[in-house]
Amino acid sequence: MSSRRTPSARRTAIDPARAGLIQITLTGVLWGTTGIVVHLVHDTTGLGPVAIGFHRLAIAALVLTALAATRLRPMLAALRAAPLPLVFTGVGLALYQALYFAAVALAGVGVATVVSLGLAPVLTAAWESVRAHRLPGPGRLGTLGAAVVGLALISGAATQPTESAPRPLLGLLAAAGSGLGYAVTTIVSRDVSRRTAPMTLTTISMVIGALTLAPFALTDGVAVPLRPDVVALLLYLGVVTTAVAYALFYAGLRTTEGSVAAVLTLVEPLTAAALAVALLGEPLPAPVLVGGVLLLAAVAATYLTPDRSPAPPTPVTTPREPAGT
Repeated sequence: MSSRRTPSARRTAIDPARAGLIQITLTGVLWGTTGIVVHLVHDTTGLGPVAIGFHRLAIAALVLTALAATRLRPMLAALRAAPLPLVFTGVGLALYQALYFAAVALAGVGVATVVSLGLAPVLTAAWESVRAHRLPGPGRLGTLGAAVVGLALISGAATQPTESAPRPLLGLLAAAGSGLGYAVTTIVSRDVSRRTAPMTLTTISMVIGALTLAPFALTDGVAVPLRPDVVALLLYLGVVTTAVAYALFYAGLRTTEGSVAAVLTLVEPLTAAALAVALLGEPLPAPVLVGGVLLLAAVAATYLTPDRSPAPPTPVTTPREPAGT
């Protein structure tokens, strides 16, 4: 019997990989709409970043818990197997999301998203070098330098308050903090996602994230007007950009290499910036535009160009970490 695969067999063999690419790309688009919806919720209701983040995670947690009602055993088993990484992932999700929402309110959707999402993968790449006990090679140093220059251009240009960015410098600090938290959480969730089902990981993360923000949100105030437009925006945040998007993201990571996932998720800041300009009329000065391009190019180069730094005496093999919110 011939051992050659038929065309249909070959198509079947690569379907999971194609599905992973589509899942990660769609995730980036959905996440890219988050900032503008948060802006609309804030303007419509006056809710603060923590309260909006709580509503988003609480809605997602309720939806996912209802869907996972028959899968409580796997969730409990996952918590018993890796309690600290899962708790850390949920707490990290809550913190970097709250910082990102604060950055959106203070510095605008475009700047907040580009800085937060552009900084995270570069910090992850720097961590890889530290973890491997070696100095970054020339290529990696070049990409880190481009990222720093891009961030400096954005910071230098985004100093004057505007209607959409009332406190830009404070917003930049919040975006940088969000990027740092996002990088750390991504590293942890990458390892956990290899041994935990996507729905299980997503549900646990949302529940822990909502519980983390609950006491702060209750202090800040969580009451919202029960108008159709407000309810629709909050449901979109909780169901579409959170429950659906994170399930797609974790599912995509199972069949997509970290380097590919990192580049695909650049769709998110590009989507956010385009929507901010088109729908909110946010300005994009030349320095911000050039800085954003440098920052995103550094992310792509980080994962597409191998680090050619000298190997340590005892080789250490570490997986590449993906970007992803």
